[in-house]
Amino acid sequence: MRFLNRSAGRISRHRRGPLAGFLVIVLGLLLTGGLFAAFAPANAGQQESDAAQVEAGRKLFLVGCAFCHGQNGEGILTEDGTQQLGPSLVGVGAAAAHFQLGTGRMPLAQPGPQGPPKKVVYSEEEILQLAAYVASLGPGPAIPDESEFSSEGMSAEEKEKAIANGGQIFLTNCTACHNFGGNGGAMPEGKIAYSLTETSPIHIFEAMLTGPGQMDVFSNGNISPEDKRDVILYLESIRESPEYGGLSLGGLGPVTEGMAAWLIGIGILVGFAVWIAAHTTRSSKTKNEEASA
Repeated sequence: MRFLNRSAGRISRHRRGPLAGFLVIVLGLLLTGGLFAAFAPANAGQQESDAAQVEAGRKLFLVGCAFCHGQNGEGILTEDGTQQLGPSLVGVGAAAAHFQLGTGRMPLAQPGPQGPPKKVVYSEEEILQLAAYVASLGPGPAIPDESEFSSEGMSAEEKEKAIANGGQIFLTNCTACHNFGGNGGAMPEGKIAYSLTETSPIHIFEAMLTGPGQMDVFSNGNISPEDKRDVILYLESIRESPEYGGLSLGGLGPVTEGMAAWLIGIGILVGFAVWIAAHTTRSSKTKNEEASA
């Protein structure tokens, strides 16, 4: 028994010795390093990838955008200071840059009331790089994920309800500018609400999220992502619907139809009446000449 006590004492003193403490520290460091190596590389690699994307976007920005928006996206005023040559991009977010570049509105071909949609200049990779750089200037709306506006996984009944809901939202908030069929219309100060018939779902979502030009901003707090998706589904249902009754005239409503009726229908009738009157006059004149002869 005394022998066992002496052995336990030696083991206890060995454990409490400096060497034991050193070994515990080494084992702790090895364990911590192993856990960091197991979980950190993916995150570090992602951060490195994001930084490289931002840097690539900055190089593109300095070449194609800095002339109007400034080298740091701060915006530039004209020499007299009365008009902004290019607005500040601080805080507009990646979604705004993705929309403007992805629809060809930017870069501007020439100054004007607004940037019209045109052929896209940059590739999708370059657009994402530029959007990443703009996002680095300040917090703003991010590029929406496809799951936010996709109808994948919805049943036919759910999709029908979503289309009905999207139609009500669109009629309430959007028809004043884009009309009932989403075909666009004229705006004050020479601006235009462009047609939505060929706009991609992601760009419709981004337009609602960022409010380009004179358009109101419908944040996710005002119109939820689900409601934005429903609006997109409604617009897609309009595109797929057949048009009955001849020419749709852009779906612009009774004003356009009435104008067409007056200019074409009544115009043809008036022209026909003038032709009849002129023909009758010539016939009467010829008969009178024959009678006098």
